[in-house]
Amino acid sequence: MELLAPAKVNLYLAVGPRRSDGYHDLVTVFQALELADEVSYDPDAPFSVSYEPDMGIAQGEDLVSVVSAALAERLGRQLRGAFRVRKRIPAAGGLGGGSSDAAAAMVALCALWDVPVTSAEVVEVARAVGADVAFFLVGGTALFLGRGDDFARSLPDPGLDIVVVNPGEPVPTVAAYAAFDRLLQKPVPPVEPMIAALETGERGLLGSVLFDSLTEASTGLVPSVGDALAFLRAEPGVMGAEMAGSGSTVFAICSDATVAQRIARKASDGGWWACATRTSPMGARIVS
Repeated sequence: MELLAPAKVNLYLAVGPRRSDGYHDLVTVFQALELADEVSYDPDAPFSVSYEPDMGIAQGEDLVSVVSAALAERLGRQLRGAFRVRKRIPAAGGLGGGSSDAAAAMVALCALWDVPVTSAEVVEVARAVGADVAFFLVGGTALFLGRGDDFARSLPDPGLDIVVVNPGEPVPTVAAYAAFDRLLQKPVPPVEPMIAALETGERGLLGSVLFDSLTEASTGLVPSVGDALAFLRAEPGVMGAEMAGSGSTVFAICSDATVAQRIARKASDGGWWACATRTSPMGARIVS
């Protein structure tokens, strides 16, 4: 079984005050991308998970292993099969690669066990393992609430040309939220203008309403994130740019694919990881 595990960006991410359980209330618009990890699954082999290149994570502690074990326990099934993940998405960059790989594993196991991925039990496991995992079972463009794991509604696919740039320095998610908590909280724009822009599909309007509450905190921790954002915003043909999640990857909506490819080449020549891609209406899925 061959699967794709797409990357994501947050077109909108509003972070509320810290809750009593340690999490923050979020309002976010997730957007899946064509950029994706490739996941192979052999159901006839003993259970194992491998990564290319090796991620340096202890066996059994990666999200694919964790979610597979949790799903098998929740459904009362015997876990078997070998997963091989070929990484294309930068790790710890705010693009959700690990969560998407976990969702792809859930899709594979659900197909093996003939269980709908939309069933309450499956979604419950996804939400318990990681906030982003639930989104990747849905994919496309979607509004999520709660910890970012509570599906509210699907939104129109904007069909955008996107360039993503990673400056190479990770921003630990916990540190980003801690830095956010120390900052003076500012009013955030409502999500409705983003929803309206998606319904029109106008690139310039979408670019003007991109928002991420964590940008100030993350750029304070890792200044190269701010450098990458400034680079994108200065490039001709960029309709708007913002950080992905808690960083350190940043992205820009481009006027067309040629612009996205030109900017990706320029960023790569400057020593950053970069990729020209497009938005996708799909989530984690079987392709063969």
